[in-house]
Amino acid sequence: MTDAAIRSDSPALLKVHKQKDGDKVVRLSGNWTLRNLAMAPLLRHKIKKLAGNKSMQWDMEAVDVLDSGTALILWQDWGKQMPAALRMRPEHQRLFERWQSQQLTESKPKRSRVFLIIQYLQRTIESFRLQLLDLVILLGQLALDIAYLLRHPGAVPWSEISGTIYEAGVRALGITALVGFLIGIVLSYLSALQLKLFGAEIYIIDILGLSVIRELGPLLAAILVAGRSGSAMTAQIGIMRVTEELDALSAMGISHSMRLILPKVAALTISMPLLSVWTSAMALVGGMVSAQNTLDISYQQFFLKLPDVVPLLNVFIGLGKSVVFGLMIALIACHFGFRIQPNTESLGYETTNSVVAAITVVIMNDAVFAILFMKVGMP
Repeated sequence: MTDAAIRSDSPALLKVHKQKDGDKVVRLSGNWTLRNLAMAPLLRHKIKKLAGNKSMQWDMEAVDVLDSGTALILWQDWGKQMPAALRMRPEHQRLFERWQSQQLTESKPKRSRVFLIIQYLQRTIESFRLQLLDLVILLGQLALDIAYLLRHPGAVPWSEISGTIYEAGVRALGITALVGFLIGIVLSYLSALQLKLFGAEIYIIDILGLSVIRELGPLLAAILVAGRSGSAMTAQIGIMRVTEELDALSAMGISHSMRLILPKVAALTISMPLLSVWTSAMALVGGMVSAQNTLDISYQQFFLKLPDVVPLLNVFIGLGKSVVFGLMIALIACHFGFRIQPNTESLGYETTNSVVAAITVVIMNDAVFAILFMKVGMP
């Protein structure tokens, strides 16, 4: 296309020529712009009429100027598809490529709902497998770090462990005490309503003792710690990712697992059994207060009968469960923390996933413990 052709304001022309073999060819020439198309309103009517004949050949090689707006109009008049026999310049062909690709995308066959469900399940299973593999790798690295610290006791990060114990354990005493106390009151009150019907008020000590010390105390403490401390750990590692502190630690040769994962796992493994005992004690106090007010069972009677109805083995079962809960909460929090990408959207998304996964794993482990120790520690 010469400069003279570009400068000339030649109109948009459309002519139909008949070839020697009898086929008709629609030849477009001139400047096909929106301005020229608006000045010749009958052109679109002709194009639509000629486009109805699918055997018609189109020749646009004589078109000097073609803008994107006019290209879209031609595309629509052709029925949103390129004519079977079409000749045009390469620079004009590029104007139609976007509409062609969009048409190909829209023309893809829609997948059935069953196929989409199966595809979603496959992606979910694959994601679960990969995350489980990451957790196993994390646990293996933790075992290697512990083996290293056994050979080099001076390298134990005591300050990080003690700080995490304070944040995850000491500062959680208030909320765990409140929730435990209220749960004890609710459980005692609801049990008292049923026990009164059978004249078995004294058995409220058995119900409270076994349910709180063996199940509710460790479970409540773990859920609260998972929602409070687990999310804080995930967000802390995520913020370090966003601010590039993790990259700085790697540049200085400082191990992430030694300075970030190990202290959190050790702190929760130590503090969770203590929080479990504290939560169970407050739940028993709440249940004892409610039992005294609703069933006239004195505090002294409650204390004297409790060791007889709750074997000591239940205490150890509760403590063992709490150790496992603390280990899993810390590992899951660290796992999702390192999955965070350097943006705020990923930070919120992975923190939410961390809390949900930690609580789910805690409840699943509690169910496994209940099945395995079904006949252990019962009076």
